[in-house]
Amino acid sequence: MAYNVTLRQSGRQFQVEPDEPVLSAALRQGVGLPYGCKNGACGSCKGAVVSGEVEQRAHSSSALSNDEKTRGMALFCCATANCDLVIDVREIAGVGDVQVKKLPCRVNAIERKADDVVVLKLQLPANERLQYLAGQYIEFILKDGKRRSYSMASAPHAEGPLELHIRHMPGGAFTDHVFSTMKEREILRFEGPLGTFFLREDSEKPIVLLASGTGFAPIKAIVEHAFFKNTDRPMTLYWGGRRKKDLYLMDLARQWEQDHPNFKFVPVLSEADAGDAWTGRSGFVHRAVIEDLPDLSGYQVYACGAPVMVEAAQRDFTSHHGLPADEFYADSFTSEADLVNAV
Repeated sequence: MAYNVTLRQSGRQFQVEPDEPVLSAALRQGVGLPYGCKNGACGSCKGAVVSGEVEQRAHSSSALSNDEKTRGMALFCCATANCDLVIDVREIAGVGDVQVKKLPCRVNAIERKADDVVVLKLQLPANERLQYLAGQYIEFILKDGKRRSYSMASAPHAEGPLELHIRHMPGGAFTDHVFSTMKEREILRFEGPLGTFFLREDSEKPIVLLASGTGFAPIKAIVEHAFFKNTDRPMTLYWGGRRKKDLYLMDLARQWEQDHPNFKFVPVLSEADAGDAWTGRSGFVHRAVIEDLPDLSGYQVYACGAPVMVEAAQRDFTSHHGLPADEFYADSFTSEADLVNAV
């Protein structure tokens, strides 16, 4: 017997089957709920259970704490219904209009940008075109059925291959292959587009873009698509890394700043050494935002990268610097290791 789920803010309803995650049921029926990793690691799908009861499956304690569970919060990507539910979670317009596909692709190019970063370019079949929102991601379907998620760095209007930015995770089955044995023309399979990290175009607020490492990838797609659509909202990109090599496309970001008067670029290094000859900003990248913009009440923030950076930015920006909670949008780059301490 299916249960009814009602969204408190809009009154919209959908049905969820027993043992089916609430998020999966929503997406299956074209209801756009926020999500990122879909495996309980990032916390993007968190919301409140207003009435009814859910069973919360294994998840990262950083994504949903015991205190939050006590207060009636849930991760809907790994929560199943025990009865009819009323839930309070932000509904995302537009996501349900984009078709999710499973497609083959061919490796078009593997371009090394740093010792641990490659730009991977993928060619789709001649009769296929992937429609997506700038900032979304795809999931590679590996031979053993496991999946690996990567954001698209190419903007949806761009012609040519899909572009992904991949950092080597030593010991990671997929990235070890990418950095050692993958060859051009290799065939891969993926599902996408996925995710709810994309620019909200119904606002006129100035934009803060916050990236660490390869979290620059979806930010690149968002920025280039905003330029394509002649967005005149002020945009400031804060891109952080440990060393200068981590900002592997810094020249591109500097070129954007030269070409577009509404765009500003602030690179930040946390562990620069003498070899970097660094004279720019230093420290944690989200702290650079606070130093420049102590009052964020009139901004939108888009953050992408390491979970520790995303979590710190969300906490500090919303708790101490005036950013409305519903104006913080994030894509936390979680990995298998982020679920090691699942509860």
